[in-house]
Amino acid sequence: MPKQLLIIIPCYNEQASLPALLAELIDIKIAGYEITPLVVNDCSTDDTYAVARRHPVKVIDLPINLGIGGAVQSGLLYAAQYDFDLAAQMDGDGQHPPKELIKLLNCYESTNANLVIGSRFIENEGFQSSFTRRLGIGYFHWLNKAFTGLNIYDSTSGFRLFDRRAIELASVDYPDEYPEPESLVYFAKAGLSIQETPVIMASRAGGQSSIKNFASLYYCIKVTLAMLFSAIRKIK
Repeated sequence: MPKQLLIIIPCYNEQASLPALLAELIDIKIAGYEITPLVVNDCSTDDTYAVARRHPVKVIDLPINLGIGGAVQSGLLYAAQYDFDLAAQMDGDGQHPPKELIKLLNCYESTNANLVIGSRFIENEGFQSSFTRRLGIGYFHWLNKAFTGLNIYDSTSGFRLFDRRAIELASVDYPDEYPEPESLVYFAKAGLSIQETPVIMASRAGGQSSIKNFASLYYCIKVTLAMLFSAIRKIK
């Protein structure tokens, strides 16, 4: 039987980029997997929900804005409830091409990792983000190595594949705001195997990033403190 794979697409005001992403994702076929796309509309103020409903995909419409962590966790709760074998997180802004998903699956199949991260910075191909963002990503690489001993070069990547154990853990406890770097500390402490594999990402297809101007400084401070607290707290 094919493995059941849920594609979680957290969205906040992504009406511009979502149609092309869903059209490509609906057409994708990967041998050995049955793919179910799930759009998690994080209380968008534009037509994201209406756009998603026009496509043959599952849609969760959150009544309040939970942020990226809450939206992803909502999708992981869905994956746990309906017994999916795997769940992939893919941003709704078009930065994660569906054709690159096969690279995460190949890495999972060859390593049996609990979590696979798609990385821009192993082979340095495709969209590499701005210089300032790359400095921040380099900082979080160093911080993650200090807390976990792991060399994760793209710890802010939202292109991820969760196996059943990772789904179960994250559906119970997952960081709320800017979750990617902090979640790696949590997963490592819980004993999960984490692998990183090279992917080619694209630039944002539409909409605007939530991390800009002074939000970048807030992001850096907030995530640093969150990673520190995750490193010292006990796993329940």
